[in-house]
Amino acid sequence: MSDLTQTMDEPQRLSNAYQNWYRFSRNPSAVIGAAIVIICILAAIFAPLITPYPEHVGAVVNFRARHLPPSAEYWFGTDNVGRDIFTRVVFGMRISLLLALFVLGTAVPVGTVLGLLAGYYGGWVEIVIMRFTDIALAIPGLVMVMAVAAVLSPDLLTSMIAIAALWWTWHTRLIYSITRQIRIQDYIEAAETLGASKFHILFREILPNCVSALAVKTSLDCGFVILIGASLSFLGLGIQPPTPDLGTMVASGAAFLPSYWWESILPGCAILFVSLGFNLLGDGLRDMFDVEDVR
Repeated sequence: MSDLTQTMDEPQRLSNAYQNWYRFSRNPSAVIGAAIVIICILAAIFAPLITPYPEHVGAVVNFRARHLPPSAEYWFGTDNVGRDIFTRVVFGMRISLLLALFVLGTAVPVGTVLGLLAGYYGGWVEIVIMRFTDIALAIPGLVMVMAVAAVLSPDLLTSMIAIAALWWTWHTRLIYSITRQIRIQDYIEAAETLGASKFHILFREILPNCVSALAVKTSLDCGFVILIGASLSFLGLGIQPPTPDLGTMVASGAAFLPSYWWESILPGCAILFVSLGFNLLGDGLRDMFDVEDVR
């Protein structure tokens, strides 16, 4: 009977998937956002192959080529020690994407599980989880991240831990509100009546109905995480030289504005490019799934 039901449901799932893809493909901003994200990910993966000077990622000095403007040889120009800025921007994008992957890979599962538990069980479980979440939300995020990064040694791992320490709260709040609406539905009561386990109800009945909102929220969050990581590096609390980081490049290039504008402006445009891509993708996913605003 179960196999027959799954066979009957298959055309419906294919139909829904096609409708979602049709809505997404007809949204120009969503397609542009997806293209930007794909380009950034591919560039980060194949950075050693597509960059002209991969050795400039490290502590390389070439004073004969310092402060050169954008040209056919150096697409984004060179910095104050003669390193190719385009190469360092591409590798810096890799660092930013790794930061977003770690932070959201940690925060999303934690926030999702806590939100499911609080929304489904209610009572003292809800009180403990949601009051702790409210306390964490009351702490200014960027200030807390700066404090953690300042106390610990400033590096990539510290930045990841500092940002992930508070990011789970937003996903807890989102999943909690969705779970509260779903737990009173008839099919949840039917599953409980049939003796389904709590694990089955939480992760097989409720969680699949949260996936669309999670996808939208996670995509939008990628851009915000990258911006916060760049802000930490700009303030000297993130990735340390000579490791290429977009925020650090903007900060070091700002000392030479406006004469050598490319040293700061072009890495800043790279931050804008990748953040814009994730935001457009998130808006497109929201329209495709037809979910409420989860910003």
